[in-house]
Amino acid sequence: MNNNEIQNMTYREAIRLGMIEEMQRDDNVIFMGEDIGVYGGAFGLSQGMLEEFGEERILDTPISEAAIVGTAVGAATTGLRPICEIMFMDFVTFAMDALVNQGAKMRYMFGGQTQVPMVLRLPAGSGTGAAAQHSQSLEAWLCHVPGLKVVTPSTPAQAKGLIKAAIRDNNPVCFIEHKLLYSTEGEVPLDEDFIVEIEKTMTERPGKDVTIVTYGTLLPKAMEAAAFLAEEGIEVEILNPITLYPMDMKPIVDSVIKTGRVIVAHEAAKTGGLGGEIVARIAESEAFDYLNAPMIRLAGLDVPIPYNKELEAAVIPQKSDFIRAVYRLLDHE
Repeated sequence: MNNNEIQNMTYREAIRLGMIEEMQRDDNVIFMGEDIGVYGGAFGLSQGMLEEFGEERILDTPISEAAIVGTAVGAATTGLRPICEIMFMDFVTFAMDALVNQGAKMRYMFGGQTQVPMVLRLPAGSGTGAAAQHSQSLEAWLCHVPGLKVVTPSTPAQAKGLIKAAIRDNNPVCFIEHKLLYSTEGEVPLDEDFIVEIEKTMTERPGKDVTIVTYGTLLPKAMEAAAFLAEEGIEVEILNPITLYPMDMKPIVDSVIKTGRVIVAHEAAKTGGLGGEIVARIAESEAFDYLNAPMIRLAGLDVPIPYNKELEAAVIPQKSDFIRAVYRLLDHE
């Protein structure tokens, strides 16, 4: 295969391709979760994988997230490299003891004598009409736990490169996939060695007037807002922290020094959200002295995600919210 070959595919297909390549490369990689085998996964992501790899490596599990993650932690310490699919991120709550009190801490507690190379795939976010118990974005919980790595790709290419990097990592990696991104399309390298390095923040659009830091489905909304503002001569720089923990702050700090204005946006509820951490780190950095206006956080409202389509959209930042926030920063004296 030509290492420079690329193909247009969906975010869903890119994750599947990355997993298949890693399972072909390493027989220790296994995949486990609810309905991932015969059914092909709740979101169709694992279709065909059972036929290729068999029941010993594609494991349909009981409906117990605690059992899935607990088994994965144990399997990882014996030399396997399990990928777990939690059907909805909301249900990671059932698995928090195994993940937080065991998987995240074992390498540290045993002085590096054991490793826990596992990936926890977490379909997250609102916009599908799945209501309050199936639409949450809980990344801030996970980022609070030393020992976990938390990544969230926003494009198909990032999805393929990051899932491969996550599988090869020797630590537990929480791989957050926004459900609305599954059908989005983009160019993906077919090179089997294509990796998107963990611990990177990507500059998605250069600019000089305002910095926007965002990820997930808010990234395309921010890009649309930036395109609209560009018609008025306002150049917005957009940064995408595809690794939420440990986050690469240098590109963010450098951008804020350049623009003097920053918006931090995420879909998760505002209180206790990751945006507050990013803002605090900017305030503690040399970028603080370059700010020409107060920092703005755009985030979900502090309410459960509604079922009603209009209400669901109303509690999440939209393109118009980004535009208004940029105007507000530029109007500040």
